[in-house]
Amino acid sequence: MDTKDTLKVVAAPSLRKQVGDVLRTAIARGELAPGERLVERVLCDRIGVSRTSLREALRELENEGLVTSLPNRGLIISELTGKEAKAIFDVRASLEALICRLFCENASDALMQDFQSAFDEVMTAYPRKQPPAMIAAKSHFYDVLMEGADNEVADRMLRSIHIRVSQLRITSLSDTERRKASLEELSALVTAILDRDAARAESLSRAHVDAAARAALSKLG
Repeated sequence: MDTKDTLKVVAAPSLRKQVGDVLRTAIARGELAPGERLVERVLCDRIGVSRTSLREALRELENEGLVTSLPNRGLIISELTGKEAKAIFDVRASLEALICRLFCENASDALMQDFQSAFDEVMTAYPRKQPPAMIAAKSHFYDVLMEGADNEVADRMLRSIHIRVSQLRITSLSDTERRKASLEELSALVTAILDRDAARAESLSRAHVDAAARAALSKLG
């Protein structure tokens, strides 16, 4: 087998994934805002990759619904309608309830400790009123949760959902009352999970997502 061909095949998907992950993170943190036009030259300079690599990653994000191609305007960061947002929260509610139940059933004691630490980070980040820091802490919280649940299919689906949810969360977390309520909901959820009370964790998880949905949808009008 030609060594050059072997290296070419292995390297391309890896670079595409790296570029895609950078863009997903930027979307989740609000660095690339809904409706923002994506200029290839600018993105290539910011990320430090060729247009070919960028286009491959953008095609992947377009397939995931994170990027939309508009006539006479090009690619933009997708904007969510109220109907789409509701659908996303409906799926999120089911997936997170499953993840919480599986974590209670499968997580090791060490991961339980990591989970408590991750929640402590959320508790520290929320009062600072800096959405990027809050989203980063919440993302780590869910990373630990999904690791302990040990379900690759749910993990993959939920990560995609969370990117879309983060676009809405930036707005809802600017509301002081919603931040306070969210922490109270999460605190109750964490207690149930640390007690390995799967049924209660599942129920509290759904309640938390339902409350988050109401807050986010109210902002969309």
